[in-house]
Amino acid sequence: MSSVEKLADQIKWLSTGLVLSGILLTNLNIYPLNLVFHFAGVVCWTWVGWIKRDGAIMTNFGLQIPLFAIGGLNLYLQG
Repeated sequence: MSSVEKLADQIKWLSTGLVLSGILLTNLNIYPLNLVFHFAGVVCWTWVGWIKRDGAIMTNFGLQIPLFAIGGLNLYLQG
């Protein structure tokens, strides 16, 4: 296992924590910080999927990136 793959295994846990924190912040109605945490987790998970060549992870999390971009643009336009 390469050093990048070892790093990816560690980043998976960080990513999981970020996504779960984003979900918790959403449930607590702490907006837009919930989007920041969740988006960071999504980006990290997408990178892990890329490194691991895992299509399911890249599809699940990679397709969330444009959805967050739409939400961020909407937030910007309203502000």
